[in-house]
Amino acid sequence: MSAGHDNTSGLSRRRFLQVLAGTAGALVVGIRLADATDAPVPPALLGDALYGLGAYVRIDASGNVIIGARDPDTGTGTATTLPRIIADELDADWARVSVLPLGLGVDDDNGKPRWTYGHQTSGLGDSTPAAWGDLRQAGALARWLLLQAAARRLGVPADRLRCDEGNVIAPDGRRLGYGQLAEAAAKIAPPTAPVPLKSPDRYTLIGQPAGDVDARAIVTGQAIYALDSYAGDALVAVLSHCPWTDGSVESLDTTDTMAVKGVVKVVQLKPEAGVPLGQTVRAPAVAVLAENTWAALQGRAKLKLQWKPGSQNESSAWFEQQAADLVNDKNATPGMRVREDGNVDTAGKKAAHRIEATYVQPWLAHATAEPMNCLARVDKDGATLVVPSQAPQQAWRVVQRLTGLAPGQIQISVPRVGGGYGRRLDHDYVAEAVMLAKAVEKPVKLMWTRDEDLAQDYFRSASVHKFSATLDGKRQIVSWNQRMASASALAMRGVPDNRLWTSEVDAHQLPAGLVPNLRSDWYALPSAMPRGPARGMPHLSNAFAVESFVDEIAQSLKEDPLVTRLRLIGEPRQVPLGDGRTLDTGRLINVLRLVADRIEWKNWLRTVNGLGIACWHIDGAYVAHAVEASLQGDRLNIERAVCAVDVGRVINPTGLEGQIAGATLDALSTALNLSVSYKDSQVQQRNWKDYPLASMAQLPDTTEVILVPSDRDPTGASFLAMPTAAPALANAVFRVSAVRVRRLPLMKELLRML
Repeated sequence: MSAGHDNTSGLSRRRFLQVLAGTAGALVVGIRLADATDAPVPPALLGDALYGLGAYVRIDASGNVIIGARDPDTGTGTATTLPRIIADELDADWARVSVLPLGLGVDDDNGKPRWTYGHQTSGLGDSTPAAWGDLRQAGALARWLLLQAAARRLGVPADRLRCDEGNVIAPDGRRLGYGQLAEAAAKIAPPTAPVPLKSPDRYTLIGQPAGDVDARAIVTGQAIYALDSYAGDALVAVLSHCPWTDGSVESLDTTDTMAVKGVVKVVQLKPEAGVPLGQTVRAPAVAVLAENTWAALQGRAKLKLQWKPGSQNESSAWFEQQAADLVNDKNATPGMRVREDGNVDTAGKKAAHRIEATYVQPWLAHATAEPMNCLARVDKDGATLVVPSQAPQQAWRVVQRLTGLAPGQIQISVPRVGGGYGRRLDHDYVAEAVMLAKAVEKPVKLMWTRDEDLAQDYFRSASVHKFSATLDGKRQIVSWNQRMASASALAMRGVPDNRLWTSEVDAHQLPAGLVPNLRSDWYALPSAMPRGPARGMPHLSNAFAVESFVDEIAQSLKEDPLVTRLRLIGEPRQVPLGDGRTLDTGRLINVLRLVADRIEWKNWLRTVNGLGIACWHIDGAYVAHAVEASLQGDRLNIERAVCAVDVGRVINPTGLEGQIAGATLDALSTALNLSVSYKDSQVQQRNWKDYPLASMAQLPDTTEVILVPSDRDPTGASFLAMPTAAPALANAVFRVSAVRVRRLPLMKELLRML
């Protein structure tokens, strides 16, 4: 603790909750684990005091409240949702709340890291569920302490007082503002057990709409991203990466580069042997370091650099052929039998009707709005970084390995992130920045250019899906056989071979639990192309294939695709899926019917336009899309897109609507246009013209979002709307064009087949 602060050091380390106060009358409350100790927090949260795992609350003498948002906000709204959970339990006046993004919280536990804020990962769909389990207690404890302080001052038992919008109110109408009570409340010993939480009928913020806390700053250009961060003496670094991950420098002449005014040094980087993908330099690289960005770019342009290829010699066309051969070879041994229910072979022999189809999906890049970047200052006494990361704890591991610094010597700040989609769960760019800072012994601001960002990605693998299903005389699906081939995103990352399938297919995805005889096989394809986590994985590729195939089954039966789905799902019930998971068919039916009603599905055969529908479930959340499309010559118009989601209790309806609409548009854009190709293991896409995101004209004017009211615990939603948008669109395209698109990107395939 710095001088002038009252450290409540007499509290037992075994206490679950801890309160630390400052002489300025500030109250800070946090959630901590039983073995947590004091460690630094951002200055806005009371200087050098740490209050444990979780987000933190500061109440100053004027009654202003600062709430820390622990998970990086990549556009998923965590900077609003998580603080509102705390603020509701605190009964804070939201108009007087300021939100502070928390940097990495790490403490030194005998040389090992102790994560003092707990959960600090964004983009996996678990920020809100994790927060619901612990962040309410931070607000509840702060409220309890304020009530105790008010009881002493007013001479009224605490259980007769109530809190409302930043005030404690007595039965006779007397009131004290939180600012008046903060200093006294901070001196009260906290309870040894969690305090009671509010009942749902008393929520004032949870469930009510709120705009993004950063919205005004974003639309006015005032939002600060890591790319905007500077250190006065930092050198700017830009890189030229080898096209081959196992290539090398054949020749390098830096004479012209060093002649550029402002260029300071040229440094070569190499991947570290034995270090998993995503934790070290992705490919050999040459970095140009200069006093400013312009000089660095000019210096890079003047490099006389020749790369020597390694042993890699792949093409995306070759990869697809290998995948197709595997799924079509009945004798091929799968990398993993993901699921098997009943006896597919026996059931298939007795069926009255059989249908088969194959779906092909391309390699994809992340293409984040903010390219990879990192500001790093490293010396023998510590490291300070500004990183646009989705997982700052993983970034810390990279820094610690490269520097050998103790946990408390590494500080990582994470401002708002300009898009993640899974790319920033990897930290190769952090490794590069740290290596360069060590090499020049000065702070370094690493900046990837767009061409490097696209070509040096960790891609989502292409995949081929082959389905066969059999039906009985009553139109019931009696067997379902899926064979999928792809290159695992978990390969070369230290993951056991028997778990590599988990990034590619979900054992519990539809129609698991609904078909008596079901088999799901995954075929592992080797590839030297670097791969990594991607938004919606593994559901995005599988839902397109599954929900397109269900539509084909309906077509073969000459019936309404909604009727086919409802018959497949069956009556509302709880279906055990294994691993403790359950499918609530009633909730799935509900989201399907909601989008069908909104899109006026009853007209699916009579409308001039085409209507398509699809549904899915992910970890207890349910989603459905309905899309209306028209075709004018070779111009495809998406007239409407409707999405219904059931995610349990909704914390911020406005934020959730934005997430669902955004994910819908992202999925439609991906399905329409996007594909990564490569020849001789060299990626062909280098800029937006090669990787064209959908224009506004290609997307619907509005995306209608339906939120299902619920009092269940909240589930994640950051990528929930991704899987079903593409199949709903493809199914609508079939209705309006009679063209069944089984290969993405959709526009290229549609134009080829029209």
